[in-house]
Amino acid sequence: MSSSGELSSGLTDEWRAESLRGAEGFFRVGRAANDRWWLIDPTGRPFFCKAVHGVQKPPGADQVPVPPDPASRLRAWGFNAVGLGDGTGREEGFPFVESVEFCDAGHVIAGPGVRLPDVFDPEWAAWSAKHAAQLCPPLRNERALLGWVSDAGLQWAPPGSEGRPSLLQICLSAEPRYAAYHAAWEFVLALHRGSLEGLARAWGVPIANKEVVREFTRAERGFATRGYLRDDLRWTREFARRYFATTSAAIRAVDPHHLLLGCRGPSRAGSAVLAECAHPAVDIAMPSWTDLPANGPVLADNVCWAEPAIFNPLTGGKGVRRLTAVERMLRRGRVALERLAKHPGVVGYFWPQWHDDLSDQPPFGRGLVHINAVEAREHTELLTLFNARAEALRHKAALVPAAP
Repeated sequence: MSSSGELSSGLTDEWRAESLRGAEGFFRVGRAANDRWWLIDPTGRPFFCKAVHGVQKPPGADQVPVPPDPASRLRAWGFNAVGLGDGTGREEGFPFVESVEFCDAGHVIAGPGVRLPDVFDPEWAAWSAKHAAQLCPPLRNERALLGWVSDAGLQWAPPGSEGRPSLLQICLSAEPRYAAYHAAWEFVLALHRGSLEGLARAWGVPIANKEVVREFTRAERGFATRGYLRDDLRWTREFARRYFATTSAAIRAVDPHHLLLGCRGPSRAGSAVLAECAHPAVDIAMPSWTDLPANGPVLADNVCWAEPAIFNPLTGGKGVRRLTAVERMLRRGRVALERLAKHPGVVGYFWPQWHDDLSDQPPFGRGLVHINAVEAREHTELLTLFNARAEALRHKAALVPAAP
């Protein structure tokens, strides 16, 4: 099993039958006999996903001359799929992912560091089902679809240990029109004998009335006591459980063929969300590459080793980094890719963006293409080498015995 072409297409001898997820004839995921997880393409062959988010055609694509088209560049660099974007690459035959965007259905809790649907609203499940029924059927029989992302732009709020208002505190401070507000207060009071006095003692926070919590949140002061963090963890898990269970059920009701990938970046919200972004609600999670769980399967998201340029006080802006900083960045990239190849649960990765942002300063941008459409060789050369050897590197890592 040294490469995708060397695994037979028959699944009986090569795959652990109990691990298989997905429908035959579409992209699936399964664990091989050596305990490495792999995506399985519609023909039954193993597939290691190498994709980029935000791929788009260059400006002036209808004029001559123009830079090489995205599909040609992707193939030259060894990519075999496209991530979320405007659809560029699909017509050229690249496998792709698509987002349902459940935040467009129903009420949304929005504020600094948080953007989530109100999963406690009595109508949330019905709204989600209707939304999926409108978005998913056109791709139901599309064999090039790798899987569905529930939402691409969720913000779960930072964990309470970071000192800013976390999800429980934000819900307790929401406007009463949100069902999550009432559910949060019922939740915490039920844990502490139904009284604010009991809640204040347990959290070690002077809470004379509900308005005190809202005042803390307005001032961006997060509760971080042990008692509060314990309750916040339980609340966040319940919130995440409802989100993933409802969105997955809504998609599966209209499309039983394709894999479910959960939302983008669940690991950024902490262990509580990532714990619920798991089977059976989610087939393959998409955590950030810096927070990969020990188990799998996962698609490593936002794989990028670029570091922001250092502020230069002499020029009042971003200063040019020294060559040693470039070398350090590339060394970080090689380590990151080696880690991905060795991880038994990683079935692929997504580079975060196609173009640099306007504020990016080469060579420290995050795009594979600069604003002027020139190739970002500081990234593409390393990625091209890795993409050509990814399957072989995984096979080699699988042959090395685990340390005792």
